[in-house]
Amino acid sequence: MSHPVYLIASDLHGSAYYTERLVDAFARERADRLLLLGDILYHGPRNDLPLGYSSKRVIALLNPLADRITCVRGNCDAEVDQMVLDFPLMADYEAVTVERQLLFLTHGHLYDNQNPPPVQDGDIVLQGHTHVPLCQHTPGGWWLLNPGSVSIPKEDSPHSYLLLRDGTFYWKTLAGETYRTAPLF
Repeated sequence: MSHPVYLIASDLHGSAYYTERLVDAFARERADRLLLLGDILYHGPRNDLPLGYSSKRVIALLNPLADRITCVRGNCDAEVDQMVLDFPLMADYEAVTVERQLLFLTHGHLYDNQNPPPVQDGDIVLQGHTHVPLCQHTPGGWWLLNPGSVSIPKEDSPHSYLLLRDGTFYWKTLAGETYRTAPLF
């Protein structure tokens, strides 16, 4: 039996250039679902404009995948964004169960390791916001994973995403090169 493949990404910030590469990676990885962890269309006041900034083009790239996207709201996302996106965007978090494992999706501006979400020992929290890839086992016994940023990576990290395939998480560059793995279940 084949297990679903999840591509997890965050912090697109309106970059059509990098969103095109993300959509290409989604097809190349033959992922079943795209889990987006917020900050989709707007670059935010603290960030420079990312390469290929075009919110309208990002909308056109993502809307055809609407039935395969699960998304949570980031601190740069607004209600007006929901008017143009064909998938729900405004939830602060989502809970997804994969192989009896809870994945708690959040952007990271409301819940993080300093302000933990309502999770239990062994659960996995997926968050973006910091633009830095992370795999951390917390003192509370749950895992905190961050795919990094698609368009504006920080701390010399690559433009990246996270792939969940057969119980293993793979941190990958947008070109598809794996640079870290974590078998968590």
